[in-house]
Amino acid sequence: MSRWPKPQCFIPPILKKGAPAPDRPITFLFNGGPGSSTVWLHMGAFGPQRVVTADDTHTPAAPYRVIDNASSLLDVSDLVFIDAPGTGFSRIAGKDKEKSFYGIDPDAFAFSEFIKGFLAQYQRWNSPKFVFGESYGTPRAAVMAAHLQNSGSIDLNGVMLLSATLNFDLWADAPQFNPGTDMPYVLTLPTYAATAWYHNRLPGGRPAQLEPFLADVQHFATTDYAAALIQGADLPADQRNVIAAKLAGYTGLSAAYILRSNLRINVGQFNRNLADEAGLTVGRLDTRFTGPSLDVLSREAEYDPQSAAISSAYVSVFNDYVRTRLHYGKGKAFKVFADVGDWNLAHRPPGASSPVSGAANVLPDLANAMMTNPGLKVLVLGGYYDLATPFAEGQYEMRHLPIPAQLRSNIEFHYYPSGHMVYAHEPSLKVLHDDIAVFVRKASAHK
Repeated sequence: MSRWPKPQCFIPPILKKGAPAPDRPITFLFNGGPGSSTVWLHMGAFGPQRVVTADDTHTPAAPYRVIDNASSLLDVSDLVFIDAPGTGFSRIAGKDKEKSFYGIDPDAFAFSEFIKGFLAQYQRWNSPKFVFGESYGTPRAAVMAAHLQNSGSIDLNGVMLLSATLNFDLWADAPQFNPGTDMPYVLTLPTYAATAWYHNRLPGGRPAQLEPFLADVQHFATTDYAAALIQGADLPADQRNVIAAKLAGYTGLSAAYILRSNLRINVGQFNRNLADEAGLTVGRLDTRFTGPSLDVLSREAEYDPQSAAISSAYVSVFNDYVRTRLHYGKGKAFKVFADVGDWNLAHRPPGASSPVSGAANVLPDLANAMMTNPGLKVLVLGGYYDLATPFAEGQYEMRHLPIPAQLRSNIEFHYYPSGHMVYAHEPSLKVLHDDIAVFVRKASAHK
C-alpha cells in the first residue's frame, strides 16, 4: 500500500439538518494520547448525545445513562470527530506502518491529509474551518495549522486548544529526569494549590474564592519560587526553609517532605501524598477525583482515579451507540487506544532544514500559522484541576509565542473549575459550549 493511504471517514460526519452546508462552519475534533481515539470528545462533550458520569466520584457500572446533549456544538458548526490512525475502527498496514503514522510530524501530516480529503469529498472548501484538539491533540493542531496553511494553502478560521501542552520541556510528569529545567515545578504549583483548596487541605484554612487565591499562588510561583529554584544548590538554607514553608501553605504537603524533595514535587508525588493519611490517591487528569491508594508505601501515584472512574462509561456507551444508533461496526472491534510504541518526538518546525534536537516545541508552528494567516484566531481552554496539562502551562506558552504584538489580541483564554476533560463537569460543559459558540461565530463572520 502507499505510504499515505487515502483518508476515509469511518463514522459519518455530524451535520445539522436543513443548514446551508457550503458556507456553514465545520470543526474537526480529535483527542490526543498520542494514539487515542476521539470517543472522549464525542460522547462527553460535543456529540448529539453524551454519557452521564458522576461528577468527582467513581461512576457505577452499567447500565449507563445517555441523554440528548444540550451542549453539542451543532448549533454553530458541523462536526467531524477524527480517530487517530490505528484507533477506532481504523487499522494501519504495510511496511514501516508505525513510522508512517506514529510521530509528531507523520501524525500531523496524516490528519491534515484527512481534512483535505474530507473537504473534497463533502464539497466543504468554502466553509469556515476550525480544528479542535485536546491534550496531545493541541500540539497536533498547532503543527496542522502551519502545515495546512503552508503546504495546502488552507487558511483556518480558528484553532481551539483544550488542555494545551505545546512545549514538551514543560511536561510535568517526570521533570526529575531533566534536572536544571525547573519550569514544570513552577507551572504545576497553581494546580497543586487549586487541588488542596478543593479538598480543603490548606493548613491556613480555605479562602472563600478560588481564582483570587490562584492569582496569589501564581505570583509566588513565578517570582520567589522560580528565583529559588534557579539558584539550585546555592540557595541558602534559611531561604530554602522559607520557600518550603510557603509551599506547604499552598499545597497541603508538609514542609519537611518538601525539603526532602529539594523543593521539587512532581505530579506523581503530589497525587500520592496529598491525602496519604486517608489512604487515598488524587487524580491526575482531574484532581477533584480520589481513589484508594494501591500501595500505601509507594513514592508516586500508581493509577489515575479519574480515568478509572469514567472510562468504562465512555467506552461502553460509545460501543453501544455506534452500533445501535449509527448502525456501524457490526463484527468489528473498536480500539480506544493504539499501540504506538516509541512515539517519534523528532519535529521539524517551519523554516528548519531538519528536525531540531531536544524536546519538541511546536510554538514556532502556531506562530508561523498566525503570521502567515493574520486572521487566524486561537482559543485556549483548560481546567484548574488538571495536572496532566496544568492551566498555567498554557498561559506560559502563549506568553512566549513568538508573534508580533498586534497578533496577541487573536488569542483568547477561558478556564473552568474542572480537570483535563473540562466537559466531565456538567456546569463547566455548559459554559465551555457557550464560550466556543461565541468564538466560532466571531471567527466565521466576514470582516
